[in-house]
Parts: sequence; structure tokens; C-alpha cells
Amino acid sequence: MKGTIAIEEATIDPAGVEKHTFAQFQSLMRPGSDPTSGLSAHEKRLLDIHDERLKAMDEHGVEYMLLSLTSPGAQGEADPEKAKTMAQVANDYLAAEVKKNPSRFGAFAALSMHNAKDAADELRRAIKELGMFGGLVNDFQSKGAEGEEKVYFDTPDYDPFWETVQELDVPIYFHPRYAIPQDLQSGTRYGDRKHLLGAGVQFHLDLSWHLYAVCSSGIFDRFPKVQIVAGHLGENIPFNLWRADHWINHPFKRGFRPMKHDYSYYWKNNVSISTSGNFNTRGLKYCIEELGLERCLFAIDTPYETVEEGQRWWKTVDLPEDQKEAVARTNSIKLFKLPLEV
Repeated sequence: MKGTIAIEEATIDPAGVEKHTFAQFQSLMRPGSDPTSGLSAHEKRLLDIHDERLKAMDEHGVEYMLLSLTSPGAQGEADPEKAKTMAQVANDYLAAEVKKNPSRFGAFAALSMHNAKDAADELRRAIKELGMFGGLVNDFQSKGAEGEEKVYFDTPDYDPFWETVQELDVPIYFHPRYAIPQDLQSGTRYGDRKHLLGAGVQFHLDLSWHLYAVCSSGIFDRFPKVQIVAGHLGENIPFNLWRADHWINHPFKRGFRPMKHDYSYYWKNNVSISTSGNFNTRGLKYCIEELGLERCLFAIDTPYETVEEGQRWWKTVDLPEDQKEAVARTNSIKLFKLPLEV
């Protein structure tokens, strides 16, 4: 079977259901719903791998999925030891599930990003011992007694992690997360505008800042082989690259910017994008033209989007056959070194 390869597809482990406390997000995901009822239907979809998910893959033409722990994952755990354990437990579980059907499923490692050493050690274990194909981080790492601190991964403190990423030669997927409770208080930008939360607006606004920070930090100059992936057509950054480059390339900024090149350089050499949850044909064509065909990958974003919807859109995409095959399959096989026939 040669179908699409979907690379941003969420799951959860049984031990993580309680830790993720989905009830806290219910009123954000489904305004007006009962926050005490939990998200049992959503949890069921996340927990399912080999039943309805696989049936939908077979029915609609998805050959293979790269699975990952749903957001916020270990990034939502403010206690370093608990976050470390959460990532290890989730990775052990997901690796075992993948082994049940490795011709159809692979996985990204969940990582505690409280410090570079723990993140690097768990990534190495996941790749070398568990057979995973990269790591996934959910935007910033929560930290502090009340989870009020936000830790980003563009500082020199994280160089040992990025050095390990380069050594292992695996990509890191950057995924969004919901705003923390402190940013939902009255008077804050989201607290009074909760309709902006989530995938429609808040996700790409918040995560794009982190992606700009990583690209401008010099990480890709110090570790030029590092590869990262941004979903949802690159969290809208490809559509702003001309303006971002125009200002970072100004003579009065060139001598003071922390990176050697402009944003477009890194997006054409170190960043790939996926179609997850952004089924926009004209947007995809723009990304292909702006970044290069080899930088564009297929994804659905299950179970937040359905396999049926993603595949129905994909069948309407009017790209030349060789380009469509590259986005659907071969680019991902090459980038993640998947054990699939090109």
C-alpha cells in the first residue's frame, strides 16, 4: 500500500490521561460545555491507535502515521522530575504500541525540556533504544511553583540539546499548546478574548514567536545540520518571510543580529512545514514556491482533524503528480529516514 504519510498525529498514554487534565481545556475547546464531564470522547480518540484510527487510514488511503504525545505533554508539567518521568512513560508506551504494527506507525519522542541534559538523554534513548524518528516539543516549557514561567529553547543553555539533535540527525517537531492559566486572567490579552484561543488564532501567534526566536538565535549557525518542522503550513511564517527578511537585513541591523543569515535562509535549509490542520491548497502551493518542494510535508492533525477530511482535501490538490508524491510521501521518508519504500 502506497498512500499518504501523515506526520503530526496525536495520541496519549493511559497514564497521561489524568496528568493532562483535559477538563481544564474543555471550556476552551468547546465553549459552553460542562467542565466537570471531562473529554471522554476526545480521550478515547487519542487513546485509539489500532482500531478506528487504523480503519480510517485503510478506508481513506493513509499508508503510515508518525504518532506523538498530545499537547501540552511534558511541556505542561512544571515540576522537572515529574516532566521527565511523564516523557519516559509516554515514550515507552508509544514505542510498544508502534511495535504492534510497525509497517503502519512510527513515533516522535516526548521530551521534558526543563534542561538540555534531560532532553538530550531522553531523545538519545528514544532514538537508539526505542526506534523513534525524532522528537516533538509543545512550544515552551512550563516552570515555577505555579507553572507561571515559560522557558524557550533558543538560549545557549540549550546548545547541548541541539548538539545532540545534530549528532543523532533527527528532526524536532515544534507543536503549539494552549495558553497557561496565568494568561487567561481578566485584563490579559487572551483572558478577555477567549474566542481567540486555540488552533484558529492563538496557536500560530504564540508558536510563531518561538520559531522566530530559534531561527534568529544562531542555533542553526552553530549546528547547521539541525532540522525542525513546523506544522499548519509553518504557523503562517512563510507568508511573512519577505517582510521579516527585509527588516532583519537592514544595514543598521545586520551588524547586531544574533544570526548570520536571514530567516528565509534557515527556512530553506533547516525548517520544513507540514499541512497539518491547514488544508489550504493555495497556501501549500505558496509554501512550495517560497521554501522549495522538499521542505513541504503532508500531515492531518488527527484526532483534532479527521482522516476523512484530510484525505478528501488531499485528493483535490492539483499539483503535478511528482510534486504531489513528494509532499505526500517521499519528503517525509527522506527527512525522518522512515523504513518505507520510496
